[in-house]
Amino acid sequence: MELDAALRWIDLAAVFVFSASGALVASRKQMDVVGFVLIGCITGFGGGSVRDLLLGRLPLFWLRAPDLVAAAALGAILVFFTAHLVESRFRALLWIDAVGLALYAVLGAEIALIAGAEPWAAVLLGTVTATAGGMLRDVICNELPLILRKEIYITAAAAGAAAYVALRLAPLPRDAALGGGAALALAIRALAIWRGWSLPPYRARPARDYPDRR
Repeated sequence: MELDAALRWIDLAAVFVFSASGALVASRKQMDVVGFVLIGCITGFGGGSVRDLLLGRLPLFWLRAPDLVAAAALGAILVFFTAHLVESRFRALLWIDAVGLALYAVLGAEIALIAGAEPWAAVLLGTVTATAGGMLRDVICNELPLILRKEIYITAAAAGAAAYVALRLAPLPRDAALGGGAALALAIRALAIWRGWSLPPYRARPARDYPDRR
């Protein structure tokens, strides 16, 4: 299944951005340029690979697209030579990752719909596409995955994917739905970073005492 020109550009942009976010983590771990490219590719391709495996789309999308591999390598190498110019690499990671998350949330949902997935499954696969690569990046680099932090992360991806699917079913033109879903995901994630938003965590409560029943 070949993507049209618009989706190909979104795919290229998402891979480049996510690869750059992976390379920023590699810079914090002081890896060499090969390590940068490896972590960048894992971040850029991880979520889409999980999606393709779940959909039975083989070979995996990046194995038949050398331009995507080149984009991932370019993003990682660019960060290798410029990471020292960034004052706060973790802060930069959060914002770059947010852009990749927004792009991949809607792209993953669209690819799932094209493959014949039900709307609810398309939302789930869009969320997986947006978050699995970053999770793999953080686990391999021995970082606490962003998906497990208190701040809003996976919720933003799910909201963007859900908005895209809802707009497509409305029905709205695909490009408008892509823009609307990506904008919502990015807005939620950006506000979470800027304002420190998080969902309410579970709080331990005193255990209840139950009288013996006879």
